[in-house]
Amino acid sequence: MPRLRSPRRSVIALSVLAWCAQAQTSEGEASQKLETVVVSGQGRTQQLQSVPIAIQVLGADQVRKLGAANLGDLDAHIPGLDVDANQPTQPRMSLRGIGTSDFGIGTDSPVGMYVDGVYAGKTGGALLNFNDVKRIEVLKGPQGTLFGRNSAGGAISIVTQEPEFRASGRGLLRLGEHGLRQAEALVNQPLGDGLALRASLVTRSSNGELRDAATGQRAGGDHSWGARLALRWQPSEDTQAFLTYEHERLDQRARPAIGLVKAGAPGTPPPFPADPAQYLDPLHAPLLNDVAGDREKRDFDGLTLRIEHSLPWAEFSSTTAYRHFSSLNRQDNDGTNNPAIYLSTTNLEGNRSFQQEFRLTGKQGMADWLAGLSLYDERATQTASADATTTSLDTLSGNLLGLPLFSTVNQLSAAAGLTGVDLLGLPWQELMSNVARNRALAVYGDVIWHLSPATRLTTGLRFTRDDKRFSWFNPLREAGALDAQLAALDAAGLFPGLVAMGALSQDQADQLRGGMSQNSLIATQGATQAPLSLRKRWTDTSPRLVLDHRYSRDLMVYASVTRGYQAGGFNTLQVASSYQPERVTNFELGLKGQLADQALSWGASLFQYRFDNLQTLQLVPASTPGAIPAYQVTVSDQRGTGLDLEARWQLSAGLRLNGALELLDQTYRHGRASGGEDLAGLPVGTPRSRASIGVDYGFAAFGGRAGANLQAAYQSAQRCNPESYVQGQCLSTASFRVGGPRSRLDARLGWDRADRAWGLALLVTNLQDRRYVHKLWYEAAPLGSAYATVSPGRSASLELHVGY
Repeated sequence: MPRLRSPRRSVIALSVLAWCAQAQTSEGEASQKLETVVVSGQGRTQQLQSVPIAIQVLGADQVRKLGAANLGDLDAHIPGLDVDANQPTQPRMSLRGIGTSDFGIGTDSPVGMYVDGVYAGKTGGALLNFNDVKRIEVLKGPQGTLFGRNSAGGAISIVTQEPEFRASGRGLLRLGEHGLRQAEALVNQPLGDGLALRASLVTRSSNGELRDAATGQRAGGDHSWGARLALRWQPSEDTQAFLTYEHERLDQRARPAIGLVKAGAPGTPPPFPADPAQYLDPLHAPLLNDVAGDREKRDFDGLTLRIEHSLPWAEFSSTTAYRHFSSLNRQDNDGTNNPAIYLSTTNLEGNRSFQQEFRLTGKQGMADWLAGLSLYDERATQTASADATTTSLDTLSGNLLGLPLFSTVNQLSAAAGLTGVDLLGLPWQELMSNVARNRALAVYGDVIWHLSPATRLTTGLRFTRDDKRFSWFNPLREAGALDAQLAALDAAGLFPGLVAMGALSQDQADQLRGGMSQNSLIATQGATQAPLSLRKRWTDTSPRLVLDHRYSRDLMVYASVTRGYQAGGFNTLQVASSYQPERVTNFELGLKGQLADQALSWGASLFQYRFDNLQTLQLVPASTPGAIPAYQVTVSDQRGTGLDLEARWQLSAGLRLNGALELLDQTYRHGRASGGEDLAGLPVGTPRSRASIGVDYGFAAFGGRAGANLQAAYQSAQRCNPESYVQGQCLSTASFRVGGPRSRLDARLGWDRADRAWGLALLVTNLQDRRYVHKLWYEAAPLGSAYATVSPGRSASLELHVGY
């Protein structure tokens, strides 16, 4: 069980380091200096403290010191951001509690992910490993007038390094526990006047900290590599162009599914329904997964051309981008190796997208303006398959219908004198195939009006036109071996003979025969034997209004009203089911300030938003006997009130502190749980508080520079509602808890030579070895099973880095 006193220990440790640094400062340490943080989230290069938006920024040095491979390793230290990276080809993200649980290609996320201004979507191309990253900007609240595509709940902007006109290079090797092997290499080389090349390579692999109790295979590890080539051409002072190619390949075992029920004797179903009070503790339960070829794979390629040109009256930029990826995720969905409850799923995706964006920025008189035109074209395919056997379907029909179909037919065949009939143990697969063709046009922009030297008014507007075509194809189940046996039984006249003898009624015979021929796993409405297509169009106009006033050089106050929009979409697993557009209205009051003499900068924002028509795809238990759970769309209206705080304090030249906090009260305005309960006024489930605090302490040692870093994170418990328990986000048993408070402490101790030509470091992630049950999954509940995913434990590694 997580303990709440760990954050206090972290604060004590940070205070001790601060006291030590203050003592060293008194002995002659150089005076502190306030660091200037530059961001480009508003489409202009600005100092962070002058931007009237709640933004949290992490630089490349912070990312390296935390040992983060991708955004999923950082969310604990960015309060308000939640990244579920258990399945990197199907990640889920939210900001300030606004996100989506939809894993299909039919919708977008209200949190826009951008890499160098290029929209990354929400599925296979959204969560790539960091490769030559310069900084990460997390903009909270709607940002539609600043970005070309979905950012109703906020935007995450990843900015990479550009080629430079000087020779440089660096390398990094990191070796650690669980077989961790990470290597990075970078070369930057001028190629002549106005031409430079930058090439980088990142590779990472680990065996995982879990081991299958039956096979001995490692699980929970990762394996990927990526390359990036960037060419910069600057023919004149007014013009430059960047051509970038990036590739990443991911090939690793699928996320482990830790079963919550005892596997039992092979072929013997567990008790149905499963009793949560008897669940095994996932943190200590054996891992038993039996999916042949379980795998998560992705091939990603991206090509981007960015052209920048200074006009006499404006700065012009054009970004042309092409993205393509294919992914596979085949995983265990029952959490056991018991054939009686075998269930697995496979997700196959293919995606290609083309984006074109034009921007103009300029200053005329009292107006500092930005205008943008964005065009987006995407073609995506997805095939979701559910795999079982006639043995596990026999368990399913027995649990839900009270009639185990296949074993009953085996018994009837034997009674009728038919030999060689065995309908158990045969493969069964169901498919849902989708094709999406999405096109979007957006015209957006804002103007910063300098009303006085101290007061600015920002007005922004975004016009969006979305055109989406979507198709579903849910064919008859594939079970060739079973069909061969059924054909033999039909030829022998088994069912008509049993009806004629009075052993079965006609209705019973039809139920037996039909149950073995119909789809049972992918529950849809309106499924047909031919693809069904729909086309939807949506139009929206969203405004932004911000007033900021600088009381002094060191203090700014701002107030904003912004509206966010997310296009509608489609439920991939429910034929002919569509989503309506979602809208967010956000009110915010903020302060940004600094004490230059004390090298302290800080920001605070009080916000309130209303999210209308939130469409959520979730697994809903069947309301009628004999039916199986289905992924369905539920609709709700939500509100959130919260506070964001952030501070950076350079206490001395050797000591820097940073901290961030978000408090959030997110509740339902309207909505019903899948069980029919009224959710109005109840919490949505988002934790009330999240915080991160860190210290970076450096000092001269052994002819170089040594440094110690600690970064502590804390998250309060989930605020549960009736639906939280249905979705596996909350549960409390005698042995474990889901949805409790969480804490984490990451540490680094390093040394660099004075000229920074090389250095060594020891990194420890999750120093206190706090592991938590991430979520419970109930796809196999009709079989009497359920499984959990858990967070990783402590991991230590040694790092060698070189540079010139």
